[in-house]
Amino acid sequence: MCGIVGWVDYVRDPGARGEIVDRMTGTMASRGPDDTGRWTGPNAAVGHRRLAVIDPVGGAQPMTLTTPAGTIVLVYSGEIYNFAELRARLAGFGHHFRTGSDTEVVLHAYLEWGAAAAERFNGMFAFAVWDERDRRLTLVRDRLGVKPLYYQPTAHGVLFGSEPKAILAHPDIDPIVDTEGLRELVAFTMTPGWALWRGMREVLPGGIVTVTAEGIQTRTYWSLPVREHLDDLPATVASVRDMLADTVQRQLVADVPLGILLSGGLDSSAITALASGRLAESGERLRTYSVDFVGREESFEADNVWGTPDSPYVRHVAGLVGSDHSTVAFRPDELADPTLRRTVIAARDLPNTFGEMDTSLYLFCRTIREERVVVLSGESADEVFGGYAWLHDPVTVDTPTFPWLAFRSPLGGERAAPFRPEVRALLDIDTFVADEYATAAAAVEHLPNSGAIERRMRLLCNLHLTRFVRTLLDRKDRISMAVGLEVRVPYCDHRLVEYVYNAPWSMKNFDGREKSLLRHACADLLPASVLERRKSPYPSTQDPVYATALQQQVKELLTEPDHPVFTLVDPDWLTATAERDLTLPSDSRHAVDRVLDLYHWLDLYRPNMRLN
Repeated sequence: MCGIVGWVDYVRDPGARGEIVDRMTGTMASRGPDDTGRWTGPNAAVGHRRLAVIDPVGGAQPMTLTTPAGTIVLVYSGEIYNFAELRARLAGFGHHFRTGSDTEVVLHAYLEWGAAAAERFNGMFAFAVWDERDRRLTLVRDRLGVKPLYYQPTAHGVLFGSEPKAILAHPDIDPIVDTEGLRELVAFTMTPGWALWRGMREVLPGGIVTVTAEGIQTRTYWSLPVREHLDDLPATVASVRDMLADTVQRQLVADVPLGILLSGGLDSSAITALASGRLAESGERLRTYSVDFVGREESFEADNVWGTPDSPYVRHVAGLVGSDHSTVAFRPDELADPTLRRTVIAARDLPNTFGEMDTSLYLFCRTIREERVVVLSGESADEVFGGYAWLHDPVTVDTPTFPWLAFRSPLGGERAAPFRPEVRALLDIDTFVADEYATAAAAVEHLPNSGAIERRMRLLCNLHLTRFVRTLLDRKDRISMAVGLEVRVPYCDHRLVEYVYNAPWSMKNFDGREKSLLRHACADLLPASVLERRKSPYPSTQDPVYATALQQQVKELLTEPDHPVFTLVDPDWLTATAERDLTLPSDSRHAVDRVLDLYHWLDLYRPNMRLN
């Protein structure tokens, strides 16, 4: 896992301005605390920050191959889990390897197959190849978008980086946020390719961007396939178990200490059980971690989102598999610390965090990083197997919009409510959401002769896999990598995603519960308490101390009426909302968190706002 940056220019010589690339690279030091490197040539300069996971000695980057027609240069972030098989195949073609790293396999795979090499990779990755043979830059991203990659065209080339902050560090870039950028930020429709900053784009998951002197071209090498599911129910359950076991086994490979994030839910518990069984074969004991808030288990109040506290279920699973477990609990005053909020905003580059769920995740990852470099997570199982409550709520399912916006939860509500009336009118969020939904729905392919229910549920599952999951993956990547922790996500294995996506909805909830296929595939591995537990998201504090801290910070913000945040935010709305009871997670509390995010983000990034 690493951070990559680059500058290609077909008129100027980036190689003569290496200090600029060093500055861009330096913005991502936390993504790669182990090493830094730079390569420069007449039309290109690339930089790399390394988190050493596979072959710590031999995998330094940028990595190059010299050919008679010119040098091929690679900067790469991620992990290729089938690199050993690919290495053997490439060796059979006559390729010679100097290291044991997956990086070198990516480089030789490009030499052999060009950009089409990505179709052979099983993993999470984002990489850039500068090919001197034809002065071509190729940017490639993994199928589900686990690893981030952004680019911005310039007058004579392009800039790219793992994070927007790397591109913004280039002196030619004016940090402009316009109406379009702000509209998507507020709407939460997760438009593919969107980046907040004008002119900047995200390389699409499963996408390839090719840059030559003639211009920029984009294409996709992967999208969700639509095919008839031929297996019966027992065979489908067995296939899910086999695929998940295989991908967990692949993702346990590392040359550094590894652990598991265990929440006590079905998703992470299945990963924990499979990993524990695999490691037990070699005599290793699994290390697991969970996050909590001080006093949460004793004072917990159930609602329509969080039905149970995590701790009892974590204890059941850790005891069953015999893992070496630690629960890391945080106080509400820690979570509300404005300095910590600014740290998280800087990690994400966005004023749109999930409040204390993000600050606690940062502290959690930072604590784990003291002992481990790599962890496996249950992230994305809900998107793959249909686990969200709103997918099982008839009213939400029948509402013609994005289900996470229709369902009553902290993500829902009137997301433009905090803004001044004139800003709300300019953004026109309702029209934007309706247009985005229509565009997304029209792009979904269906099987011929499929019924209305099946078509509807395929559409909703598609929206989760092409839009919703990307925000959660970006959140996990940016926060974990801000402390140099690599998080792997077995449920994003594209083989599993493709298979389950094409299983009919009647199979996905055949027992009348969410995630039926996953539950039955792992039924022999887990305690009954976990198998019967209702879906519960990442924990959120219910401690009134956190609510009081938010209210106090709002009062302090309101003493700065000339702050740029009030060109966007309605102070009367903020005053009224902050006086409500914000103890329990709600759309009001989440909106207050987002206003405070916006306040700090404007201080940190000082964007040039162009709203018209």
